[in-house]
Amino acid sequence: MQYRDTDIVILAGARTPFGNFGGVLKDLTATDLGVAAAKGAMARSGVAPEQIDDVVFGNVMQTSADAIYLARHVGLRSGVPIGVPALTLNRLCGSGLQAIITAAHHLLLGEASYVLAGGTESMSQAPHVIRGARWGLALGQGALEDSLWQGLTDSYNKMPMAITAENLAERYGIPREACDEFALRSQQNAVAARDNGYFADEIVPVEVPGPKGTTQTISVDEGPRDGMTAERLGKLPARFKKGGVVTPGNASGITDGAAAVVVTTVKQAKADGLSWIGRLVSWSAVGVDPDIMGIGPAVAIPKALQRGGVQAKDLHVVEINEAFAPQVLACTKELGFAGERLNPHGGAIALGHPLGASGARIAFTALHDLRTNGGGYGVASACIGGGQGIAAVIEAR
Repeated sequence: MQYRDTDIVILAGARTPFGNFGGVLKDLTATDLGVAAAKGAMARSGVAPEQIDDVVFGNVMQTSADAIYLARHVGLRSGVPIGVPALTLNRLCGSGLQAIITAAHHLLLGEASYVLAGGTESMSQAPHVIRGARWGLALGQGALEDSLWQGLTDSYNKMPMAITAENLAERYGIPREACDEFALRSQQNAVAARDNGYFADEIVPVEVPGPKGTTQTISVDEGPRDGMTAERLGKLPARFKKGGVVTPGNASGITDGAAAVVVTTVKQAKADGLSWIGRLVSWSAVGVDPDIMGIGPAVAIPKALQRGGVQAKDLHVVEINEAFAPQVLACTKELGFAGERLNPHGGAIALGHPLGASGARIAFTALHDLRTNGGGYGVASACIGGGQGIAAVIEAR
């Protein structure tokens, strides 16, 4: 097919390594991580910071002192001109993908020629808070609240996210063994991708503080575990429900990281002599029952495919964010997707799930896979706490 001038294309992308909770990236703010990814994406795209017309970044937990300025500071610290606006958005686990979609909106409306989009998260810096301390605590001690733990429980239905995954396991008849098998595959695929240098094409190294004023360069993901076995996974206890299936081994990691892309139109890219890594074909965001929020991709993906005129059989890669193993398995049962083209390089169970960054990461990873394996259509999707789903159909040649 011929590209249309108005088609939305992604010129390039970059992501930081993903760091474990309290791990190598714990001293970097979400803004710091976002800047690293943004600079990397622009450098790879051939678009100078001065050419960017808008900055859109997803972020979920505002964990640093400068978090309310996040997208603006990412832009300014990356060299984007002062006159360029910036938007920080929050669609929870879909925020990074929503940022790319919102960038497309700006381009389709003629409001921008180039948009810097992505997502970032520092879950390690999530603070503990004492509610009411500002106005005084007349008697007794104030309760110390873990903002991270509270955020992972939906106050609407009083359910931790893991319980929504347990609900799906029960509804779709997914046993513990299947969850651990999927988790093992995620770990093995991610370790293979790391060891064969596949992720090196995605990652931009970051500098972190070291002892005695030194710095250390981090260039690989911290999460993938060498030598993981079914036996090790099988020994882990179900943490959220007696006799349940969700364990620390088959759930996504609490993680720090960022990812970014540069988005434009075919017309603009051609005018400036730039190549692109892929096309954003269509997208959708949907609402689902909060009690089974993880089923969101199974509703969002068909809607995005229908909007793009693409059939499921034409998909060469399917990326479903691995919030929990039973959640992905429930989606694959509903959709009829399975096999080696599902999350072929591992997912959030191995790499981790920095909330605001994951959507941008999976879109970029899916495009990377398509380009490596001869092109075609793919889909990037995520479930969203509170009961939503998001998906984007992409294409590369």
